[in-house]
Amino acid sequence: MRSKSKREDGSVAADLLALSEIVERFQGKRVVVLGDFVADSFQYGEITRVSREAPVLILRHRETHTLPGGGANAANNFVALGARITPVTVVGDDPAGEWLVRAFRERNVDVSGIIRIKGAVTPTKTRFLAGWAHTASHQVLRVDYEPATLIGASGQAKIQSLLRSKLRKADALAISDYGFGVATPETVRGALRQRKGNVPVTLDSRYHLMAYKRAGVTSATPNEPEIESLHNTSIGQNLVKLESSGRQVLRKLNLRSLIITRGKDGMAVFQPGQPTVHIPVHGSDQAVDVTGAGDTVLAAYTLGLASGASPVESAHIANIAGGLVVMKRGTATVSREELLEEIRKAASEVAS
Repeated sequence: MRSKSKREDGSVAADLLALSEIVERFQGKRVVVLGDFVADSFQYGEITRVSREAPVLILRHRETHTLPGGGANAANNFVALGARITPVTVVGDDPAGEWLVRAFRERNVDVSGIIRIKGAVTPTKTRFLAGWAHTASHQVLRVDYEPATLIGASGQAKIQSLLRSKLRKADALAISDYGFGVATPETVRGALRQRKGNVPVTLDSRYHLMAYKRAGVTSATPNEPEIESLHNTSIGQNLVKLESSGRQVLRKLNLRSLIITRGKDGMAVFQPGQPTVHIPVHGSDQAVDVTGAGDTVLAAYTLGLASGASPVESAHIANIAGGLVVMKRGTATVSREELLEEIRKAASEVAS
């Protein structure tokens, strides 16, 4: 961010410092996270030779890392940013489900909203990363373990009841819908039907964004490819198409705000009756790894709104958080301290 005058420098620096004050208020915010929890497994190995059985590489296994993925990564980002979360979700009674519950319990998270279903398979994405000795590892294969069905009608009713109960003392509800059937428009609609109050309800839905019409969602955070798929179009640098697509979603879902993340082109913020705000990408436009970046944006944006920030202020914070997380490999998070340091660093550079 560069300015043209001393007055503008001071104004921009002050705005950045205002963002840091908002991030300070993230600490202790109570957020209910309704989402499809996934276990992300990373299998690291060294290439030893080509197999005689088939033209494939043989990897000597070195280590395995497991991390929260999907809605669990969104939840993990909320924790890293200082929030007190209550996950509402379903996992299997398999090792992956057990690992997810234990991982959040170790982070002092209330896991009473995590339902374990006997015989169910926890969605798991296993990535195999290979490299020669003393070289960087690169992903060569991903195997997804996806249950045909994770939760039935009775389970949905239990999720809805849990969600309604957990929302009574919440400062925000974040919905992370990865399409595994835990986070659904019907569940959200039923849980929010009789809810009083004015807390932010944010949505990140990979496949079912428009199904959340009249579900009580106040803000959504889709990425540009999701918007392109929704409207069967290609946006690229065509801001007219971006404007038209964004305004349609904003209107049809009756949202208070919509942010569309655009990768190296930053993000766009839509609000009813307000001009669209375009925010350039923060930091480098050469991302190291975009895995889970949308989860970081959802967490930072939701906490901004829950802390009293405007949609544009919250989007600026989420943009900075997203710029930090894409420079990390794998399924990663951004801590509140990292975010504060980056904002203060940017403010110092502008003011100097």
